[in-house]
Amino acid sequence: MTRIVADDLWFPEGPVALADGSVVLVEIRRQTLTRIAPDGRKQIIAQLGGGPNGAAIGPDGLCYVCNNGGFEWIERQGIWYPGGQPPDYSGGRIERVDLNTGRVETLYTEVDGIPLRGPNDLVFDGHGGFWFTDLGKGRPRELDRGGLYYARADGSSVRKAIYPLLTPNGVGLSPDGRTLYVAETQPARLWAFDLSAPGQIERAPHPSPNGGRLLYASQTPAFYDSLAVEEGGNVCVATLMQGGISVIAPQGGLVEFIPTPTDWVVTNLCFTGPQRRQALITLSGVGHLIEVDWPRAGLALAY
Repeated sequence: MTRIVADDLWFPEGPVALADGSVVLVEIRRQTLTRIAPDGRKQIIAQLGGGPNGAAIGPDGLCYVCNNGGFEWIERQGIWYPGGQPPDYSGGRIERVDLNTGRVETLYTEVDGIPLRGPNDLVFDGHGGFWFTDLGKGRPRELDRGGLYYARADGSSVRKAIYPLLTPNGVGLSPDGRTLYVAETQPARLWAFDLSAPGQIERAPHPSPNGGRLLYASQTPAFYDSLAVEEGGNVCVATLMQGGISVIAPQGGLVEFIPTPTDWVVTNLCFTGPQRRQALITLSGVGHLIEVDWPRAGLALAY
């Protein structure tokens, strides 16, 4: 079964299913953090500016947002998709939003004195910290190199974990919290990084280019976007161009590809419902949030 939960969204991303049945997501093109009620009604929680890109609930119950600073926007035949760095680019940052009041705080804007360029996605561990990717920005003849970072939710520290990566996007944790997954957009690759302690990567030896294990690379033209993890350990990667979700085994290899209707700009998903057997998927190009029955249970998030 597939149903449209909400439409007329301005490039939705970062869905988070809440306990009350509502969904919080970002609208990148509208520059907002938005709540979707169970009946589909929309409420703007906060106007963030720039390009709010990924969202997650932290240990304090606040919503943490990766803000990429903004995109140029391209529309073709009713489908919207992001372009390069815009003239009014406002800088990358990590923001924290009170869902009850809409109050916004800027938590991080740089790492080791180097400005964040395009923070994209984040995931919390069970220790009060979060991993986030910085995809970077593109310009007509340049492309930033991206990275992976680890930060404390209280704003006390942020540090570089892996640099460089090529357009890192989705990030997630295995059910036991000992493996971190990162999707790279342009190469359409999924990497696994072994963790030795909270916030600590146990780097794989040469010839790994980045300390990770390559789990899968798309065999057909595609871009990988954000991801979610199933309770059994499979990694579900939103797959642009192909228009669906690539399900990849934790040992590597494609389990299955689940297509989505009407839109090739499939950017993210989260799990909801009894035993988390429904997936909420953002079809960003057409501005829809849809719910589909999922063949397996999704993983419960840390918060």
